[in-house]
Amino acid sequence: MTAPTLVFAGDSVTDADRRMDPAGLGQGYVRLLADDPALAGARVVNAGIAGDRVRDLRARWSEDVAVHEPAIVSVLIGVNDMWRRFDSDDPTSAADFERDYRAILDGTDGARLVLIEPFLLAVREEQAAWRADLEEKIAVVHALAAERDAVLVRADRELRMRGDNPALAADGVHPTAHGHRALADLWLEAAGELSRHMPRA
Repeated sequence: MTAPTLVFAGDSVTDADRRMDPAGLGQGYVRLLADDPALAGARVVNAGIAGDRVRDLRARWSEDVAVHEPAIVSVLIGVNDMWRRFDSDDPTSAADFERDYRAILDGTDGARLVLIEPFLLAVREEQAAWRADLEEKIAVVHALAAERDAVLVRADRELRMRGDNPALAADGVHPTAHGHRALADLWLEAAGELSRHMPRA
């Protein structure tokens, strides 16, 4: 029996400079999870790409995710779908976000799903105005998680409960080392049981 595969898909939070890492895991929460005993014996693939929106994931899903025939797919996407509204006047509507997110989940072909809330810590005053847009994306993630019987990682809620703390994400979006540790712990708390029940070689 071959080792089960976990694929982590997303944007720069998942990417975490994986192309500069000989193991291809990056230096963020994916690396921490790959090194955790809970995932021992599993093959971990980091398919994150900095700057991605959900439509970008959809465009490359077959070659970046489905090709690995994963047992578990973990998705963290949505912050760039929000952010581009404010830095480039290029919004992603909630309807378009849901359409493309639903399409990537349709392409998982039997894998168990872990959906992580996109998150924002309003460490800068202007970021408070971004929340309404992000909340629409989070609502879509919640609805799809319920529909697909996916594990939901409440990253936005749990990280915000610790305050809009630059020690977790200096710019409000990209985690520090401390933030990546917190994100990995939230993933394990929500999805660790799922990973422990994967068949092992």
